[in-house]
Order: sequence, then C-alpha cells, then structure tokens
Amino acid sequence: MNWPQHTVEQVAWKTAVDAQDRGGRRPPIEDRMLAEISVSIPPLIAELDPQLDRPTREAVEEAQIAAVRLDASGGPHLAALSGFLLRSESVASSKIERINPDPAESAKAFAGIEAGRDARLVAAAATAVTSLINSPRPLDPGAIKEAHRVLLSNDPSQANELGQYRDVQNWIGGSDFSPRNALYVPPPAGLVESLMDDLTRFAARTDFGALAQAAVLHAQFESIHPFTDGNGRIGRALINTLLRHRNVTNMVVVPVASVMLADVDDYFNQLGRYREGDANAFIVYLARALVAACDAAEESARALADLPERWLDAARPRAKSSAALLIEVLAASPVVTSASAGQLIGTTPKATLGGLDQLESAGVLTEITGNGRDRVWVAHDVLDEMDRLDERIGKRQRPTA
Repeated sequence: MNWPQHTVEQVAWKTAVDAQDRGGRRPPIEDRMLAEISVSIPPLIAELDPQLDRPTREAVEEAQIAAVRLDASGGPHLAALSGFLLRSESVASSKIERINPDPAESAKAFAGIEAGRDARLVAAAATAVTSLINSPRPLDPGAIKEAHRVLLSNDPSQANELGQYRDVQNWIGGSDFSPRNALYVPPPAGLVESLMDDLTRFAARTDFGALAQAAVLHAQFESIHPFTDGNGRIGRALINTLLRHRNVTNMVVVPVASVMLADVDDYFNQLGRYREGDANAFIVYLARALVAACDAAEESARALADLPERWLDAARPRAKSSAALLIEVLAASPVVTSASAGQLIGTTPKATLGGLDQLESAGVLTEITGNGRDRVWVAHDVLDEMDRLDERIGKRQRPTA
C-alpha cells in the first residue's frame, strides 16, 4: 500500500527551570539548554484510498477468518470465554505499559474491593474496553474520551486530564524533563483535535477490510498520542472495538496485546515502520499477531469448557444447590464476593456462603483476603489459564512483517 510517511518539523522548546520529577530532581543542564525539538506530524488519512497488495490481502483474510472462528469456538461457554479474554487482554495491555500488579491485588480490584493503584488500573482497562465496545458510536471522539476517563479514573495524577486531549507536548522515552533523546515525539498539542477528527472519519469508513482498517486506526492513534497518559491502552482497545464495530467479532475480545507483549521491541519497531510510510508492514504484523492470538485462545476455550465438569467431580454438590449454581457461573466470573456471588445465582446470603464454603473446601475456590469482611474468592483454575494463554502465545513464532 502506498501510504504517506510522517513529516518532521522543528519547533521551539523551553524546559521549565523549576521543573521537578517525582523524586524532586531538577532538570540537568542538557535539558535546560534545549531550545528546539523535532516533532512528528502524521498525515491526514480520512480520504486516502488504501491499496492492499495480494500478500497483505491474504494475511488480512486469514486473520479475519481466525477471529470469526474464535468468536464461534465458545459454544455454550461463550460468556465464560468472552470474560476471560477481556481480562487477559486488559492485563497484557497494561503490562506493555509496565503496569504489573500482584495477581491477588488484581483479583480484588476486579471484585470491586480496595486494591493497589496498579491493580485498579488493570481493572479499569477492562472497563474502558467494555465502555468503548458498548458505546452506540464507539469510534467517535466522545466515546474515545469517555473510555480514557474510565481508564484513568483511579489515577490521582491524571485527575485534571481525564477524557481530555492533551494541551502540552508529550514524548516517548528520553529525558523526564524534555524530549531530548526521545524515541518518538508526537505532533504538537495544537494539532491533536484536527488529527483525531480526521482519524475518526477514517474509522467510520466501510470500503475496505476491517483488519486493515483496525491496524491503521491503531498505528495512527499511537502516532497522534492524543492524551497525556493511557494512549497505548486506549489505542489497543480500538483494535477490538473496530473488529466488533465491523462485525468481525460479536462476543470475544481477541487477545492481540498478549502477542505484542511477547515481543514489545518488535511491536514498537512495526509502529516505526508505519510512520515511515510502510502501512502494509504494520497491517501484516497485526494480521499475523491476530492469528497467533486466536489460535492460542481457542485452546483456552477448550480448557474453560472442561472446567465445570471437573469442579462438579471435585465438589459433588447437590443438584440446584448454591454450590452447583456457582459452578455454572464461575468460569465467566472467576472472582467473586459473597454479594456478587449471591447476585449471580439468586440465593440468600446464608445459602450463598454455604456454597462458597463448600467449593472452597473442595479446592474449587480459594479465599484470598483472610478477612472477616470484604472477602474475595477466586477460581484459580481460570486465572491459571490466563497464564497458560500468555505462555502459549510466547512460545509461538512471533509475528514479523
């Protein structure tokens, strides 16, 4: 595909002499002396006519078939697979940003119990994806801004930036105080709104393949970097949002971030190729990443489908008892409190606790807080499968263009 490369412009820069990082350190002299920086200016793409060559079209077609197949692989356990993949994608996307909380803390956050900052951010990433996908107009600026607000609502440092395009220059890598030695410097803040309006017009098109469109949408969004924080997580959420919007998937979130996490350097290098005008390479990269993710996730679908029978054998509950009813929903909701479990199965608090205790005694559930109040139970078989999914993806040949 012929695609315009980003242009580079020189703009004036002045580092605030009284700036401080979180440790109270002042800017070094190299930052204070910096007077000019190079910024990247993405092209306008709303009206571009993408011409995919034959290998790219074949890669896109294979990827879309894989996504449709994954969406159908859950069968009667589709709700469990859907929730599982949403959590997997949120965790992997957060890990790319070096947000990697303790699994027990993440479980508490997913259950709505007080947890650490990183754990809350991971749970918020899942909510943000859901917010985008379920929005009536998921690819409009308003929906994207709302997803950003949801994503960072638990981060006090971003309190004044929630759901707002940036009004400052940002950059990736380099110094804490300036874009000196940065890996990438996005366009100036004054261009963000017009570039995002152009991008959302591009996202509304339906005249070429959804996977190719999702790839360009993601790469262009990351190049604009419209927010002060959260750009990577929102940008990766846009991939699955576009696939759902174009009816490639109906229920599942493809865990493509797990493939990107398996080789972060390759992922960033491929984004660099897009900025050099090689959109074709990034489309093929994402197509191969999606195939690898779908193949690995289908194994998880089979594993999740086997769990209820295994749990029934372990606990041997009476038919229609609270324990039996819980087993029916645990694969889809593997982290529960007594209140949420009661809501899921419609039983009294006493009966619900009895079912939770029975499943804990059978080793189906583990209580992770040790508290008398705000107790949280986890079906570790489900969470362990998330780790196995990442391991399978990591062992597969990493996608390259």
